[in-house]
Amino acid sequence: MNPAIIAHRMHNQRLSHSDFKKPVEVVKWLGALQGQDYYGAKWSIGVRLPGSTDAQIEKRIDDHAIVRTWAMRGTLHMVAADDVGWMVSLLAPRILSQTARRYQQLELDEKTLQHSDDLLAKTLQNGIRLTRKELYTLLEENGISTMGQRGIHLLQHASLKGLLCQSIAESNNPTFFHVDGLGTASSMPHEEALAELAKRFFQSRGPATIKDFSRWAGLTLTDCRAGLAAIEPAMVSEEIDSSIYWRPDVPEPADVPRVVMLPGFDEYILGYKDRSAVIDPAYETLIVPGMNGMFFPTIVIDGEVVGTWKRQMKKDTIKITLSPFEAFSKEDLKDIEQAAQQYGDFYEKSVDLQL
Repeated sequence: MNPAIIAHRMHNQRLSHSDFKKPVEVVKWLGALQGQDYYGAKWSIGVRLPGSTDAQIEKRIDDHAIVRTWAMRGTLHMVAADDVGWMVSLLAPRILSQTARRYQQLELDEKTLQHSDDLLAKTLQNGIRLTRKELYTLLEENGISTMGQRGIHLLQHASLKGLLCQSIAESNNPTFFHVDGLGTASSMPHEEALAELAKRFFQSRGPATIKDFSRWAGLTLTDCRAGLAAIEPAMVSEEIDSSIYWRPDVPEPADVPRVVMLPGFDEYILGYKDRSAVIDPAYETLIVPGMNGMFFPTIVIDGEVVGTWKRQMKKDTIKITLSPFEAFSKEDLKDIEQAAQQYGDFYEKSVDLQL
């Protein structure tokens, strides 16, 4: 663990304080946040916006102030509506190139991909919003098979081409709409986009290394160095354990919060290639069992990941079961109870905490 890195990261990730007033401000500050777990992504916003509720954030997704699309590394992320255009334009070419082999395996040639793109774009114009299931039916009815993983790759392709975005999920079935409905999806020159992405990353995740940035963005080290060079005057660097870390040039942060309950896939964990500053490597497999890419929600005490948790939603309560890496003290449990109730307040429910 590294207390200096932890203090700055908790501060810059806005987990130790928050001056945000709206959910979209959280998303813009982070640049993008991991979004394959729809419900967890909403809590990633909520934990950085004290007093907010799931219903409030859902409304901002429903009215398209915040959208979900394939961005960094070809993974679903939450993105502010007016960042979609330049961000997808910057990131999509590399993702599409890396996915070409998979398209071949799925027998998705250029003619099929273009046919699908055109059909999806035409159908979703003029404010129409359809679920993934409905779009699969549309494709099938027009002679385009969605069997296996073809369907999701067709929707991803249209999104990476800047045609579609996702809105709210209905019973875990995401809805899609045409990006023209945003009215704000603009682009920007490549160098400017690299600088903007670098700014968002290092301002919200510093101290971080250039390899952290490259891994998070899914861009080459050459592009990432160019982006960092453009914002370097606003950053400070320091050598820690033989690596150079960059962070915003801001005053030293105050103390970190005692306990934070984070969702799985939160940027405090996934925003970095090297996570050893905040979690003992011996425990990392406990938050990603089988190292299969599925991250459990985590319990963070004094900035260090010390356990996992899971929830069970009931009518008026949320049952939260804790799985500590090592036994919690009475003081730990008291503080965890308060943090867990903040999660309950987010859903406007009481909490039943279990070990």
